[in-house]
Amino acid sequence: MTLNLVKGRPSTMGDAYPLNTTTLIRHAARTHGEQEIVYRTPDGGWARTDYASTYRRIRQAAGALRRLGVNPGDRVGILDWNSLRHFELYWAIPGLAAVMLQMNLRLGPEDLAYVVRHSEAAFIAVDETLLPVAEAIAPLCPGVKGWIVMTGKPLSEIRTSLAPLHHYEDLLAADAGDIDWPLIDETSAYSACYTTGTTGRPKGVYYSHRAIYLHSMAMASAVGATFDDCTMLITPMFHGQCWGLPQMATMMANKIVLPGRYMAEDTGPLTEAIIREEVTITNGAPAIFQPMLEHIRASGLKPDFSRLRLMSGATEPPLAMMRGFYEETGAEVIHAYGATETTPLVTINRFKRGLRRSMDAEQLWDLKRKQGLPMVGVDVRLSDDEDVNDLPHDGAHVGEICVRGPWITTRYHDMPDSADRFTPDGYWRSGDAGVIDGNGYLKLTDRIKDVIKSGGEWISSIDMENAIMAHPAVLEAAVVGVPHPKWQERPVAIVVLRAGHELTADGLRAHLAASFAKWQLPETVVFSDSVARTSVGKADKKRLRADYAHIHEGSEQ
Repeated sequence: MTLNLVKGRPSTMGDAYPLNTTTLIRHAARTHGEQEIVYRTPDGGWARTDYASTYRRIRQAAGALRRLGVNPGDRVGILDWNSLRHFELYWAIPGLAAVMLQMNLRLGPEDLAYVVRHSEAAFIAVDETLLPVAEAIAPLCPGVKGWIVMTGKPLSEIRTSLAPLHHYEDLLAADAGDIDWPLIDETSAYSACYTTGTTGRPKGVYYSHRAIYLHSMAMASAVGATFDDCTMLITPMFHGQCWGLPQMATMMANKIVLPGRYMAEDTGPLTEAIIREEVTITNGAPAIFQPMLEHIRASGLKPDFSRLRLMSGATEPPLAMMRGFYEETGAEVIHAYGATETTPLVTINRFKRGLRRSMDAEQLWDLKRKQGLPMVGVDVRLSDDEDVNDLPHDGAHVGEICVRGPWITTRYHDMPDSADRFTPDGYWRSGDAGVIDGNGYLKLTDRIKDVIKSGGEWISSIDMENAIMAHPAVLEAAVVGVPHPKWQERPVAIVVLRAGHELTADGLRAHLAASFAKWQLPETVVFSDSVARTSVGKADKKRLRADYAHIHEGSEQ
């Protein structure tokens, strides 16, 4: 990346003093040591600790890792759920100037082993329940020097083929917790995460201490976080650094709730914990929030979520879901946009003061469908097909979203053939198509590869999905473009109905006719029990396109 920097008169500030993650957790423990951390136990119960006690364990963990031979720059992987031990390692590993390697549990063994080999991970900490995952990849990862099992059981009761094997709690018990934290250069990598590999091998992104520190400040400002908030980490901590929420919550000394292991189809314990612990900030995908809303309705709960902000990403939240949460509980669903490459926040949807006054209620609801305004510090541009011209912000011109900023990656780790994903002046090319309106709000129209090209015209699969989801009989929906002998591509709608509801293909098309031209309507509607999803909760459109690739063969209509 080439930046034309202008150097002015030197300041008298401590500009050489680094921004790093240790500063965040140390401040939280020193100043807000009594603040609660609530966490799920292996038996499904809940327990409580606080920042001060957790910080002592973090210092012990860091000392133990150093004694094992973890040095600055080494990569240490974590196979775990959203647990207290995982939270401890979020600080202990970077505190040594080592790199916390996030290991996505939803990757297959081959891709997960590739991540370990490509990153050259030295040690891997693994929760006892995930020993089978570690054992499956261990033969493919000969460079790993040791495995650290995280469990409440004694080592003598653990049966595993992993070797050499260390016991997390024994390591901590043997350490005095008196580590002298190194002063880490803020440009050093604190963590690494790999893309989910939907095209080719997963690509590695290494986040700096400086990037996550600045990201935390911007996120806190955007969601209006204060010391009085309670944050629950629902998004997996093993991918996309839980959207940076652990660091932001710690920066703001929030009460933190760690839900451990949970299933997307069983959101009852999550919902009940939100009510019991008075959670005010959390994060997740519509694939989590929609079942949560259904649980609230089915159980007859009437929670007061008037302070709750649900940060929603992965895919556009259905308008019906956002309205349902607000009208039935008072919760605000905050649409956000980002990626592995962007730490991840690029935009977040909050209303401008002037728009609250000038728009009516329906206009404001429609505005919430957009991905939002760029975060402070992030530069977003729309590029034309040749990546030559910037397109106007008029809400009409569709271009590729390109992003640059202090927490946006400028390259992939050890992947020299990926230069086409970046512009010469340092913008990351997202692969997303979108528009920016005159008020500055970004709206994704589709993944460039997911735009349906029919008869020379484009159809937005995202807009059609959300229109389908607005039907009261529909629980889930996905729309993909599949080959057509006459029209190049045509949309296929995959629809999951709510229990006890009925809907025909003609009925669905009649519903869509209010928002789409007749030629845009899907001839084919597939009613299914579920929608295939990727490891991060998005509809798996690559798989869906393959599943229905031949559905129009022989059709000339």
